[in-house]
Amino acid sequence: MADDTPLLIKRYASRRLYNTETSDYVTLEDIAGFIREGREVQIIDLKSGDDLTRQYLLQIIAEHESKGESVLPIDVLTDLVRSYTTSANSVVPQFLAMSFEMLRDGQSKIMENMGKMNPMASMPGYEAMKAQQEAFMKAMTGGIGTWPPRGDTTKAEATGEDLDEIKTQLADLQAKLARMNK
Repeated sequence: MADDTPLLIKRYASRRLYNTETSDYVTLEDIAGFIREGREVQIIDLKSGDDLTRQYLLQIIAEHESKGESVLPIDVLTDLVRSYTTSANSVVPQFLAMSFEMLRDGQSKIMENMGKMNPMASMPGYEAMKAQQEAFMKAMTGGIGTWPPRGDTTKAEATGEDLDEIKTQLADLQAKLARMNK
C-alpha cells in the first residue's frame, strides 16, 4: 500500500481523526499501522489548516513507550530534551535523520545480500524462512524502510551436493541451538 502521496487525515474540532481516503474515523493505532505499512501520513487541523503531523507522531511514540514498548533508551531521551534547551542550530535533527537513513540503507543491503549467491535459495522452505527473517527484521526495526528492497529478484542455483552440505549445516546449527537452550 506504499504510495508516494501522503494519506490525508483531518482532525475535527471534536479531536476525531478522519481518513479522507476511506471516509471513516481512525485512531492513533490505525495511523501507526499505516506508517508501519510504509505509508506517509499528513494530519491537518480542519478548522485552522495547521499541520499536526509531528504532534501526532510524537504522541504515537509516547504511547508505545508508555506501554513498555521501549525503543528509545533513557540517555537518548535525555539528550533529546537537552537538545531542545540548547541553541536553535542544534545538529541533533540532522544527526537523527542521517542515522535513520544509514539504518535503512544498511537493512536494505543486508536483505539484498541474503538473496545474492545464497545456495540456500533453492532449498525447500527457503522462501518461508526468508519471509520469517524479513518479518523479524521488520519487527525489530519497527518497520523502518522497505523489506525486501524493491526489485530484488536475485535467485541462486544450487547443486545436489550444495543442498546436502546445506542440510548438514542446518542440522549442525539446529544442534547448536538445542545445546544453547539447555
